[in-house]
Amino acid sequence: MPNPLILIPARMQATRLPGKPLADILGEPMIVRVWRRAIEAGVGDVVVATDDERILAAIEQAGGRAVMTSPAHQTGSDRIKEAADIVDPKGEHDIIVNVQGDFPTLAPAAIAAAVEPLADPAVDIATLAGEITEDEEKTAPSVVKLIGSEVSPGRMRALYFTRATAPYGDGPLYHHVGLYAYRRRALDRFVSLPQSPLELREKLEQLRALEDGMRIDAMIIDHVPRGVDTPPDLDRARAFLTSKA
Repeated sequence: MPNPLILIPARMQATRLPGKPLADILGEPMIVRVWRRAIEAGVGDVVVATDDERILAAIEQAGGRAVMTSPAHQTGSDRIKEAADIVDPKGEHDIIVNVQGDFPTLAPAAIAAAVEPLADPAVDIATLAGEITEDEEKTAPSVVKLIGSEVSPGRMRALYFTRATAPYGDGPLYHHVGLYAYRRRALDRFVSLPQSPLELREKLEQLRALEDGMRIDAMIIDHVPRGVDTPPDLDRARAFLTSKA
């Protein structure tokens, strides 16, 4: 049986929204709200990986677990690799789920869905995507599009990720949701690789895995949770969660 570990990377240094992990959302720090959603997913143990004592204190005060990691990490993938080795040095967790700490509107069921493709031994990394329904998102470079082939209902094999409007022609476009479930060995391999040419060009680190020949499959979900990067993003998250309360 698989034994997943959910890790949530969180750091304080955000240029567009300083201190965002501790931003208040309906009376709780955002990182605590994300941690609660990960717990509700029922996938496995949940640990926050941070470089700031204030984030660690907020999670521990809520009754959760957090670990301190290096402030030098450039990506969330590097941070969760260190955290996985701290939390599970013997490698008993064979799946590592990376849940972004700025996804307060993410549904717990989506976290659980992200693990499903790893039941296929051919898949190295699993992720999520949702169909784009707003025209402006189809051309927005900030919206990462997943290009793939359907392998079963609701599941696609990723062939490419891009900030461009693609693929061309009639048919749905898919908004990639930056949540990843890695086989433990795939995470170890991924963080050992140098940045790839397409990764640097598109500024999308998942292309490093594809260029190395790793397989990424995506589950299609019926909503696209938005990351919180700016004050307007935070206002939208608060309004959405207020409407659901």
